[in-house]
Amino acid sequence: MIDKTTGQRFLVYGLALFALAAAPTPAAAVESAPRIQEYPVPAGSHPHDVAPAPDGGVWYVAQHLGELGLLDPKTGQTRRIKLGEKSRPHGVIVGPDGAPWITDSGLNAIVRVDPATEKLNVYPLPAGREGANLNTATFDKRGVLWFTGQSGIYGRLDLKAGRVEVFDAPKGRGPYGIAAAPDGAVYFVSLAGSYLARLDPNTGAATVIEPPTPKQGARRVWADSKGHIWVSEWNAGQVGRYDPATGAWKEWRLPGEKPGAYAVYVDDRDKVWLTDFGANALVRFDPITEKFEVFPLPSGNAQVRQILGRHGEVWGAESGTDKLVVIRTR
Repeated sequence: MIDKTTGQRFLVYGLALFALAAAPTPAAAVESAPRIQEYPVPAGSHPHDVAPAPDGGVWYVAQHLGELGLLDPKTGQTRRIKLGEKSRPHGVIVGPDGAPWITDSGLNAIVRVDPATEKLNVYPLPAGREGANLNTATFDKRGVLWFTGQSGIYGRLDLKAGRVEVFDAPKGRGPYGIAAAPDGAVYFVSLAGSYLARLDPNTGAATVIEPPTPKQGARRVWADSKGHIWVSEWNAGQVGRYDPATGAWKEWRLPGEKPGAYAVYVDDRDKVWLTDFGANALVRFDPITEKFEVFPLPSGNAQVRQILGRHGEVWGAESGTDKLVVIRTR
């Protein structure tokens, strides 16, 4: 016979076992409920690109104000750094030195900002390369910064040599997104030219790699941990994957009637994230299941033109609303 106290203990133990069995695993919980949060930045900023900082903050470029901003997600406060009278920054990344590096089309220069002192180091493009319409940058494994310009150029800043080199892009206008792969190779895409290109780290020469869909409008590019190259195809509303080892391509159309695949980023779990102008949403693609998940943005006409992330977070700049947005998957 079981006494009352023992019976209560069995009941509590049984309920605890039931709760453990019914509760989702941490991984399932992470995948099932991503959370979106927006942060306003100063009015008129037109934030274009973002880059999570090592200290937990988030750098962003205020294109219309000629500023670099740093958002503190804990307080929602922003720190603002003027970049110069003619500044019109487009892209920002965090370099191996932990500092933000900016492609500034107004200054026609690469700009480094010291995060502690706010000192600016400006690296102008060579004479004769005015109006490059600088776009995006990335660092290779040797510490060389590579960049694109939509006027029809790409180039590199070799800090050891102390010089900026500029090259004419294949097919003229259009170089846009650029990214480094795990093996150190650098790839850029051309929006107007609708191609992917691999850069020779020594000569700087570009080898054109044609996606299967003509005139697809390759806009941004990123690499996963296996070295596959992912491309957001703006005109086609698709995401494409190129395998350098085999030369094979595969493409998937985003869901919805009129998808506009603008930005692409691959997180540390090899999930592929895109921004969809047509759906005003962030989109996650699983390469294993080949399925999309759509996460509508809280604000209408957000116009997220670029995304970057860190573990458990994907950040974007809402150029249409003067906000930054994060989707947290932890």
